[in-house]
Amino acid sequence: MPTTLRRPILGVLVAIAITTSMDASGLSTFSALPLFPLALVFWHFDHLSRRDVGLAWGAMRHYALAVLYPLMVLGVLTLVCAAAGVIDVTHADWSKAWRNLALVAVSTTLVAILTEEGFFRGWLWARLSRAGLSAPRVLIWSSVAFALWHVSAVLLPTGFDVPRSQVPVFIVNAAVIGAIWGLMRWLSGSVLVASVSHGAWNGAAYVLFGFGTKVGALGIAETAIYGPEVGVLGLVLNAVFALALWRIVRGRTPNAIEAHPHQKGSAQASSAR
Repeated sequence: MPTTLRRPILGVLVAIAITTSMDASGLSTFSALPLFPLALVFWHFDHLSRRDVGLAWGAMRHYALAVLYPLMVLGVLTLVCAAAGVIDVTHADWSKAWRNLALVAVSTTLVAILTEEGFFRGWLWARLSRAGLSAPRVLIWSSVAFALWHVSAVLLPTGFDVPRSQVPVFIVNAAVIGAIWGLMRWLSGSVLVASVSHGAWNGAAYVLFGFGTKVGALGIAETAIYGPEVGVLGLVLNAVFALALWRIVRGRTPNAIEAHPHQKGSAQASSAR
């Protein structure tokens, strides 16, 4: 193992161990919070700059893309569900649903900056870059780490309650979704952009479609097929969006495909400001 990769691997293993322990102890509601002090500690020891870890404002077009992702994927998914006749809104309280959607979106955005996005698309992204990995490899490995960190959420009694048959789909989908937010971080140089998308996704997906196998406001019970995170159709739509976003990133940054993303990210952050 290259010496330069020991710290990022150690950081991910520590994060997974702490989160798994908390999930196993009934503290899953707070299991993401330790990512914040972990990111701060490793950020300090690695002497990374604020821009290296993506603490920079992205351009407005990047935020538009961040919101467009859940709108497009969940919008298409809703249309398919309507055509299939699996939507049941007879018991929906829409005023409550919209309030909850806004609350989850805003709170997730703020928390994600400090936890999931700050750790995986912030510190880990910058540290893998400093280790000499190309931007595509940083994207792949940070997304894989993000997915592995979610394993305990679906294997332990955390309230997610996903049937074992849906666990593989969820883990692969977590990697794909992580790659989408990684591509946004790459394109914008900002974890703030990725956090806004993260918040918008959680708010809309969990309130409208449900959490795990729990039914949301749209009343869709067949989560194995239509769930945005645990369903096959959700995985397909996320993969299509990820591929489209990859083509955009490759087209706009053709010389950065093999470049170290911490150098590119700093330049993007400067131009975005």
